[in-house]
Amino acid sequence: MRLIISWVINALALLALPYIFDSIRIEGFYTALITALALGLVNALIRPILIVLTLPLNILTLGLFTFVINGLLFWFVASFVKGFYVTGFWPAFWGALVYSIVSWALSALILGERQLGAKS
Repeated sequence: MRLIISWVINALALLALPYIFDSIRIEGFYTALITALALGLVNALIRPILIVLTLPLNILTLGLFTFVINGLLFWFVASFVKGFYVTGFWPAFWGALVYSIVSWALSALILGERQLGAKS
């Protein structure tokens, strides 16, 4: 049940992005659910591989290159999910950043999760 609630929270976070960025568009709640699922799968399967492959660059930038990877993956998902549009890299970069913040905040409010790293 918690997984489904997290999925819906992520979809709601995606629906907030077009109100913040003109360059990100999502056509509806169903598209947001599909996009949230695709982002979750991409972040679970492809992101760890990219993190390992770019480890020297990540170390050199003190981990900041991870934001670039997140933006690229966000843009990548927009390239194959019908109804989810991102106009370029920088909107994807900022969209991924705001998406993660909004998703985290909604999860904290709805699921009652504490700060990052806190143990219950």
